[in-house]
Amino acid sequence: MKFIGILARGLAAVTRASIALTAAIMLLAIVYQVLTRYVLGAASFWSEELAVLMFSWTVLAGLALGVHEGFHVRLSLLPDALSLGARIMAERILDLVTAGLGVFLAWSGWRFLDLTSGSVSAAMGYPIEILNILAPIAGALMAVFGLERALRPGGALPSEEAPSS
Repeated sequence: MKFIGILARGLAAVTRASIALTAAIMLLAIVYQVLTRYVLGAASFWSEELAVLMFSWTVLAGLALGVHEGFHVRLSLLPDALSLGARIMAERILDLVTAGLGVFLAWSGWRFLDLTSGSVSAAMGYPIEILNILAPIAGALMAVFGLERALRPGGALPSEEAPSS
């Protein structure tokens, strides 16, 4: 358990940093696109496609990081009504289901990557595998983060609700 916790924290730190970097690149590409289109009167051919690529990773990585941090959208009416022990068990089950969804995203993303390999992007001409590998990576991260949460001592309850040891 200790290894998966260390692994998950390291992957979360790298994911968090990559989200900040890709969001910054996306913002710069959009600003460049607006300036070239409306100030210079000649739109850039590559900046929109770069922004879409960066947006794709920002969203998918944010999804995975949301699993790790527990800030994903959810209904808590039923879990809040359970006793502490039942709530911990329910959280573990939900985290295992989330990990399973991550495995499915990784698997189906890998299949899609295989189907589209050899293609290139329309404007920039980069290998489309660069875009399509993002789903399997995000799915694998979701699986690791969901499994780590399910195996976490005391469950993945918020720290103020976790049983004291």
